[in-house]
Amino acid sequence: MTTLTSLVEGIKTGQIIPYLGPEVLAGVTNKETGQPLPVDSDSLIIALNRGKPMHPRLMYEFPRAAMDVELKRGRKAVVRFFEDLYVKQQWTRAPLHDWLAEIKPPYAIDINRDLQLQESYNNIPHQLICGIARMGGTDYRFKLYRYDGQQYHASVALDPQLPMLFKPMGTALPEAHYIASDADYVDYITELMGGFAIPAAVKEYRQGKQYVLLGLSLIRDTERMILSDFIYAAGEPAGWALIPNATEKEKRFCQKINIEVIEADVNDFLATALA
Repeated sequence: MTTLTSLVEGIKTGQIIPYLGPEVLAGVTNKETGQPLPVDSDSLIIALNRGKPMHPRLMYEFPRAAMDVELKRGRKAVVRFFEDLYVKQQWTRAPLHDWLAEIKPPYAIDINRDLQLQESYNNIPHQLICGIARMGGTDYRFKLYRYDGQQYHASVALDPQLPMLFKPMGTALPEAHYIASDADYVDYITELMGGFAIPAAVKEYRQGKQYVLLGLSLIRDTERMILSDFIYAAGEPAGWALIPNATEKEKRFCQKINIEVIEADVNDFLATALA
């Protein structure tokens, strides 16, 4: 039987890859106001709409709401929202990111758009893979950067000897690129399924690796499709999903992709990691 202790040790050795979802940021607050960081879909939509709920049809999922804002106010409005949220405002650290900063896994995937994972590695050289969408001049849906210990530089290749941070949904730094609206996701997922959104070096590195999903709900099709492609060529089993009170839909999906569901959450994992 797999234990949380074995998952912690697997991440430390690099055999198990942490795959971070929104709930790893639960409890993060604004340093000045004490307000919580918008983490889930509803909270992000309300923040995007200047503190007010949107029409129920748009409240269904953040990409739908972001698409509506993009159509009415332009894509720059969505980019400015993330810039204000993740760069201009100062946030407390998530405990999981403090733990990751100590052990620095060789490869981590973070579907959030905030900067905390990058900040966890800002004292060592590392590489950043940032998802992009709807950009001309390239067949690929990612940009590569190398951090030299002080700043990022554009890169054309990955060095598997350096830690790799994959931010599929984008990030604010060193350049603002985001997968946010429905149109972004359609483009990104299409190219992801075609093999153009993951660098060749990552495809080679991930062979036989396993994953632990932390803070990630698998109710939405969007997250499920992205996950399925990222864990391609995984080990046996492909990994573990820490989902308290998992729905039958989540259990069936995890069984289909060879992921074992563990009835635990991020706090349970951290308690084990810090014991």
